[in-house]
Amino acid sequence: MKQNEMLAMILAGGRGSRLLDLTNKVAKPAVSFGGKYRIVDFPLSNCANSGIDIVGVLTQYESVLLNSYVAASRHWGLDSKDSGVFVLPPREKADADLDVYRGTADAISQNIDFIDNYSPEYLLILSGDHIYKMDYDKMLRFHKENKADATIAVLPVPMKEASRFGIMNTNDAGEIVEFEEKPAQPKSNLASMGIYIFTWKVLRKALLADMKSTESHHDFGKDIIPALLGDGKKLMAYRFEGYWKDVGTIDSLWEANMDLLDKKSELNLSDPSWRIYTEDASELPQYIGKDAKIETAYITQGCLVEGEVVRSVLFTGTEVAAGAKVVDTVLMPDAQVAEGAVVTRALVANGVKIGKGAVVGSADSENILLVAKNVKGVE
Repeated sequence: MKQNEMLAMILAGGRGSRLLDLTNKVAKPAVSFGGKYRIVDFPLSNCANSGIDIVGVLTQYESVLLNSYVAASRHWGLDSKDSGVFVLPPREKADADLDVYRGTADAISQNIDFIDNYSPEYLLILSGDHIYKMDYDKMLRFHKENKADATIAVLPVPMKEASRFGIMNTNDAGEIVEFEEKPAQPKSNLASMGIYIFTWKVLRKALLADMKSTESHHDFGKDIIPALLGDGKKLMAYRFEGYWKDVGTIDSLWEANMDLLDKKSELNLSDPSWRIYTEDASELPQYIGKDAKIETAYITQGCLVEGEVVRSVLFTGTEVAAGAKVVDTVLMPDAQVAEGAVVTRALVANGVKIGKGAVVGSADSENILLVAKNVKGVE
């Protein structure tokens, strides 16, 4: 890939409301994941590993932590004089008081001048809230080989779940002939991953037309992609093979973390050939007490374990006291489980303390319990 041939824009402004209290004060892409990472590390690392030099991160809700985090581009090896990560908050007011991006397409439209400054031939647009590893340069080669105006990454999902996604209907050549946004009766199971490559001149023209429309949602799925299909543009479906997870709910975030326990999982965070970069944590090594019991666990640096941990993921700085038991649980940074407490099928938020002798969660629960506030112990 030639320098600045393709520029990346990461859509990182969503509310993340389905993650409940985890996103009350923190943007969804800044939520912790996998022991020591944040969700946004994945698309940023993919960009660095794919040879992309310029990345714009479009932020909006509860963005203070996210803005400061992504601005430190040295985390992802994008800090040379010709590369970098740029924070791009909204610049247009939707009403008298609020600066917002009105939709995914509007987020790009408001930053046309930023993109034009680098004169890219292609634009890569990414969601900032998915866990996956992907070589975008391979997708770009597919886009160029097919002389496409737009290429959308897709992966097959179970047919019974297809109505939850944007679905691509294709012909035998892999050309997209119809796009359906969360159809009640889906015709195929090829779901959009929210990863797009556009030939910039084509997209720029479509965005300018969309900006003038008073009836538009200013959204890629609802407006831009249907408009390009209506104009006879060539849209290709790029079939992704590998691990991908939309961590938009407490259950899915728990599941993605628990996937780290599976040795056969394609989500290998220690793969030297495709590093996931993150902020360096200056923590002591993990400490496992002589009486601790560990069975299938992912334990990060800075953890202190003196109790029992079974099929669980422990983030940086977590503590499991003597006599405590943690089962099928994700403990996020600095969470503490006191002596004699039992935690089962739960996701415990950053810094939360489970008191002495408390019982939290149940092995029989259908959904994962989010513990976002301190739990008082037994008196």
